[in-house]
Amino acid sequence: MHNIQLSSELLPKHIAIIMDGNGRWAKAQGKPRVFGHKNGVSAVRKTISTSAKLGIKAITLFAFSSENWRRPEDEVGVLMELFITVLSTEVKKLHKNNLRLRVIGDKSRFNPRLQKKIDQAEALTENNTGMVINIAANYGGKWDIVEATKSISAKVARGEIDANDVNEELITSHLTMADLPEVDLLIRTSGECRISNFMLWQMAYAEMYFTPTYWPEFNEDSLIEAITWFVNRERRFGCTDEQVKELIESD
Repeated sequence: MHNIQLSSELLPKHIAIIMDGNGRWAKAQGKPRVFGHKNGVSAVRKTISTSAKLGIKAITLFAFSSENWRRPEDEVGVLMELFITVLSTEVKKLHKNNLRLRVIGDKSRFNPRLQKKIDQAEALTENNTGMVINIAANYGGKWDIVEATKSISAKVARGEIDANDVNEELITSHLTMADLPEVDLLIRTSGECRISNFMLWQMAYAEMYFTPTYWPEFNEDSLIEAITWFVNRERRFGCTDEQVKELIESD
């Protein structure tokens, strides 16, 4: 084992994940696409649990993009019902473990029942002090920047700020997740190598890790492998998977 002691300070503070490949994984099993989405929930649990054990500050999961409405209507319907079910069954566990859940994106397009579930889940965990779990739903990076621009423009029009006051810091403060560290590590599963309009501003300096693993197969070892790659990219001193696992075991 490498003789350099790995510090938790070297780990990413904010991890963003594009959970891709549910449909293709299901197809390979001879199952409908929705089978993949349901099995992807297990990967979400493992990812949240491992990240929390490592002391990661925030994790953002791309659950449903603003472009996903173009999918077949029955698949979108199943995704919405799955979202409601997961919120209902998982939020109490998150709360028990002092984790905070937030849903980011344009929630106005969701049906009232789902909006109510989101509000209840966020309210239950809002005072928790552990890792923040952002679920990006009906979210797009361009949408996020446009909404921030609208808000700033309105303040300029009202004379609250001057147009010359607009800078990177001001825009950042009007984006979703403004209170969290910028993304250090982006993970995308299934072998696709693009960011698909996800957190465009917040990922300006992120390391991007692309793995061929389909999301339903992504597990604790998969996440540790990605984090090990990140540490070596950032520090370049030959960190091993075992060193990252030691941080979990020493918790």
